[in-house]
Amino acid sequence: MLEVVLLKDTFYASTNQEVFPMMMMMTETMTAEMQTCIEACMDCHKICMETMTYCMAKDGKHMDSNMMSLMSMMRDCSEMCMMCMNMMMSGSEFMGRTCMLCAEMCDRCAMSCEMMSDDAKMMQCAAACRKCAESCRSMQMMPA
Repeated sequence: MLEVVLLKDTFYASTNQEVFPMMMMMTETMTAEMQTCIEACMDCHKICMETMTYCMAKDGKHMDSNMMSLMSMMRDCSEMCMMCMNMMMSGSEFMGRTCMLCAEMCDRCAMSCEMMSDDAKMMQCAAACRKCAESCRSMQMMPA
């Protein structure tokens, strides 16, 4: 199984036995924009997961349907960010369309988080989602 990790601002792919720089797996067409987008997706994925944990700890058994909906949106956003990273790293022909869907999902997640503007953690999640959405939109015209 392959795992992507970030160590000292460098992406690495990790198998069970070895760790090697992710750049070895990427095509020669990897651009600075793609690298920026991958980082934004990774950050968004991470903060969405952290914020879901935060919400569970904060609201626990007393979650209402709005919070459950928000957590579902964060989960979907997080998963889409991961898929988007995978598409970019593999040079998929569907990368542009995947990035556009990721941008849409990140925007929706950000809007939902911003409804809780008095909560710093929710605003941090919204900011990461907005940054990811912006970066993903820039990938629309990138060739695979």
